[in-house]
Amino acid sequence: MPTDCISYQNSGYFSTLIHDYLEQKPDLKPLYNNFPTLENFEKQIVEKQQNFNNQNRIALVAVLEEQYSAIPTSDLTKQNIALLADQNTFTVTTGHQLNLFSGPLYFLYKIISTINLTKELQSKYPTYNFVPIYWMATEDHDFEEINYFNFKGKKFRWNKESTGPVGRLSTEGLAEFFEIYALELGSSTNATTLKKLFEDAYLKHNTLADATRFLANALFADQGLVIIDADSADLKRAFIPYIQEELTKQTSFKAVQETIEKLKAYTVQVNPREINLFYIEDHLRERIVFENDKYIVNNTKISFTKEEILKLTESNPEKFSPNVIMRPLYQEIILPNLCYIGGGGEIAYWLELKSFFEAVDVTFPIILVRNSVLLATEKQSKKADQLGLSWKDLFTKPADLVNAVTYKISEFPIDLTPQKEILEKQFQYLFELAQKTDQSFTGAVKAQEVKQKKGLENLEKRLLKAQKRKLSDQLERIEDLQYQLFPNKSLQERQANFSEFYLEKGAELIPLLTQKLRPLETDFSIITI
Repeated sequence: MPTDCISYQNSGYFSTLIHDYLEQKPDLKPLYNNFPTLENFEKQIVEKQQNFNNQNRIALVAVLEEQYSAIPTSDLTKQNIALLADQNTFTVTTGHQLNLFSGPLYFLYKIISTINLTKELQSKYPTYNFVPIYWMATEDHDFEEINYFNFKGKKFRWNKESTGPVGRLSTEGLAEFFEIYALELGSSTNATTLKKLFEDAYLKHNTLADATRFLANALFADQGLVIIDADSADLKRAFIPYIQEELTKQTSFKAVQETIEKLKAYTVQVNPREINLFYIEDHLRERIVFENDKYIVNNTKISFTKEEILKLTESNPEKFSPNVIMRPLYQEIILPNLCYIGGGGEIAYWLELKSFFEAVDVTFPIILVRNSVLLATEKQSKKADQLGLSWKDLFTKPADLVNAVTYKISEFPIDLTPQKEILEKQFQYLFELAQKTDQSFTGAVKAQEVKQKKGLENLEKRLLKAQKRKLSDQLERIEDLQYQLFPNKSLQERQANFSEFYLEKGAELIPLLTQKLRPLETDFSIITI
């Protein structure tokens, strides 16, 4: 194949907002702090140093050490946790839901982007330390979004009821699920490794948070990844003033609404509520609303006066959970963070938040679009060559690709433009003739022109359709290849689970991806495995 990457802008899978952000369009510059270049991290470090409460590092290290106490931890990860106590240590963070067995492939790409950026920063700024962080979205409650993964075109779903924070959800009942999945894996060496990984993560840990931590740690411990579960009273104590401001002043609603007005030209990713906090208990996560001078937990009988709820924030901050608007702020309060790495949708909602960060005097991080990858086997790559397809071709929408290839390989032109031009000249003569005679003839000429042009257009469509039937064997091979690479006409990274490719590459998979991905480059990588 002629190239092994394609720009995000040319891939067809990123929004106009992300295109404009990557191109640093002037209208968007007020919505972010420093653009993600290696040189700009120097300014970000200085800003974060001047505007971060280093006392928060004490609780951060203590909580992480406690969370890692029950799992095997690499020396590098232990070292990185300890380094977080140092005022010269900064983090690069990505976040992800607790998808079953990691969910879609981009889980890997997010974390590898984060790890690789810390390596680049360490090389560029050796007097500082940089730690990669995976923020587990343990407080989310939308279990339907995470209770499945796809493997070789089949959906494996965990049928279980859940209403509260997913991180606290019991893993009980996953043994039966594992038995079904294990049968699909087969009995190869790599399949055996995957089975043990699933079993050790989900059948030997009691909660989804513990299972996900074990899984991510098993995959990335040798890279020093630090995994955080921020559903913690000790961590939320630093967030108390911001919880209280949200309850009493609704600062985020006002600031984000103003920003949304500046984004009218784009699709807005999230809309703020007047209070962007949830109330949580083990089996409950519900919005807090203010009605009739009381703070009410939606869909429950729980309510508080202003004095009661402010007192509760002091005694039990863990009962307050930030939503999508407040979570980024919570992250930046408890972590000495320089950069957040996320997908296009995440970057879109971060762009709504800078004015809110300014209103509460917290440094806004650099926001970076994660690496995107298309994995292709050598067989698939050779097949594309044989069919005369470039990667740009394969990223084209299926119907457009089939049409383009039909035009390209047809032994005669399908385009009837020459005939249309001849027709145009004929009617030009007839209109000139019409001007010399009765006006009624002009109407007859116009009607005939419309009819004949429409007839040629229909013939052109019929000709294209006929050629598609004639070339059906070759076109079917093209469609089949594109479907393999873009299952369900979607990005592979959003559909397939890593286990499908681990079966082929085994322990070489993650090192290969780590070697290939460059987080500050804005290209969609095509990697042959």
